[in-house]
Amino acid sequence: MNIVFPYLTVTVTFVGLDMIWLKSMVERLYRPVLGDMLRSEPNLAAAALFYLAYPAGLIWFAVLPAQHEGGALRAFASGALLGCFTYSTYDLTNQATLRNWSTGLSVADIGWGSFLAGVSAWAGFVVAQRMAP
Repeated sequence: MNIVFPYLTVTVTFVGLDMIWLKSMVERLYRPVLGDMLRSEPNLAAAALFYLAYPAGLIWFAVLPAQHEGGALRAFASGALLGCFTYSTYDLTNQATLRNWSTGLSVADIGWGSFLAGVSAWAGFVVAQRMAP
């Protein structure tokens, strides 16, 4: 299977949806809790590394296994579980170590990361299926 187009699909879906989320939620959800801990402008190099690497993980752990056994629901579920585990690692570590981090912020961010990863993996699976002989 050629993974270039599924990877690009996962990446565009993930980045596009996350940009919508961040644009609408930074001022409502993150800034009230984190205040001056937030940068005025994001570190674009760090963001680019994340947005290139995470979709590769979704391909490896969700899209490819779903191609071999399962289907679209498997791709979504595996992606959502990966999102849940990875966003939980980030959020719960922050909640354990940062004074201002709240349970509400963790719950919202973990829920978002789970949904985002699931939908992105599903989209990559759909493209991979359409490209299959």
